[in-house]
Amino acid sequence: MVDRMKRRSFLTSIAALGVAPHLPARSQVVPAASSVGSASRTRQAQLKITKVEILQVTGRNKREVLYLKLHAGRDLAGLYGPIDSEAAIFVDRFFRRSLIGQDPLATEAYWDKMFRASRHSRGSHYIMALSAVDNALWDMKGRFFGLPVYRLLGGSRKKVRAYASCLGFSQEPSALQAKARELKKEGYRHQKWFVRDRGPSHGPEGVEEDAKVVRLLREAVGDDVDLMFDAFWKWDLNYALAWTRRVEQYRPRWIEEPFQTANLDAFIELSRETSIPVATGEHFYGRWDVHKFLKADAIMVVQADPEWCGGVSELLKMCTLASVHGVNVIPHGHSIHAAMHVVASQPVEVCPLVEYLIRKMDTYYDFEKYQPKPTGGMLELPDRPGFGIELDESRIEDVRAVTWQQT
Repeated sequence: MVDRMKRRSFLTSIAALGVAPHLPARSQVVPAASSVGSASRTRQAQLKITKVEILQVTGRNKREVLYLKLHAGRDLAGLYGPIDSEAAIFVDRFFRRSLIGQDPLATEAYWDKMFRASRHSRGSHYIMALSAVDNALWDMKGRFFGLPVYRLLGGSRKKVRAYASCLGFSQEPSALQAKARELKKEGYRHQKWFVRDRGPSHGPEGVEEDAKVVRLLREAVGDDVDLMFDAFWKWDLNYALAWTRRVEQYRPRWIEEPFQTANLDAFIELSRETSIPVATGEHFYGRWDVHKFLKADAIMVVQADPEWCGGVSELLKMCTLASVHGVNVIPHGHSIHAAMHVVASQPVEVCPLVEYLIRKMDTYYDFEKYQPKPTGGMLELPDRPGFGIELDESRIEDVRAVTWQQT
């Protein structure tokens, strides 16, 4: 790790980044077409990325996270995070050099160039890194134009509905039902629960226990709450078929990832045999994966993750594919900044919901001033430029730029 920064000087710079776009105030209002002068066009033409930083942020609670910061001269920067360590390493070692001198507004051109730059670009960590870069570029683009990302994408929805993702909560019957009722009272009319602790090795008894979870939840929340279930890759086709036959009467909105995404044939067969919509996609690494599943009628819900699938730019293409096939895109909620902006930019018929992992999101954005939190089951889109990410000095102990460059 190198380039340790003085905490005060760095936090002064991130405050400037977060409080306002990196343009003079007079540039925030787009003038009438007749008054757009050559100076504005010249500024855009000269815009180039000058510096790439991966920032390790350490909180007063000693927790550490990584953010990606791209600079374009003194006045403009894009910030995105937290990002996965795997993505950070690849950005540092394989993307840093290509970013210097790049036009940050040309997101599509850069994405295509880097996707073609490696024969391993269809792989997970490479695409995760490209996702981080793409998202940071969209943040910079928003700050340049003084607009939130969802508005740049053509959206007008100022709020999006969140579903409660209930990973980590007890499934002891009384606790399970009490939590489901509590979430309903808080406004979550869509709840996802996890049936991942059993599977084929548990035989028919496992199927019955997993079906019991569905029954208990439906009894707890009534008929006016959507219930979804995530099997976390733990099942095989026979187990999934047995479970769906037992729970169809309780009308689940979907069954998620009963199998590894690599097992397309199992998804096809399950979708043919059950009335319950089948969902997957958090490990789709590009529009080609989505196309393969949609063409085969294998799923009804695409759950691509903009932190992993190629960023905002690629998730938009997936939404277009999904709209052609009449299926939903409901992004995986590993993180939420990019996901909620893409969802807000799309018709509700295509993107009706965004995932909100209740327990994870309680602390995930600890270092940010404006942490996305649903109210009444709804997430409000920020009116700040870009993704609206602003780091909070009061929560931060130390910030340093880190590198994994080989010497």
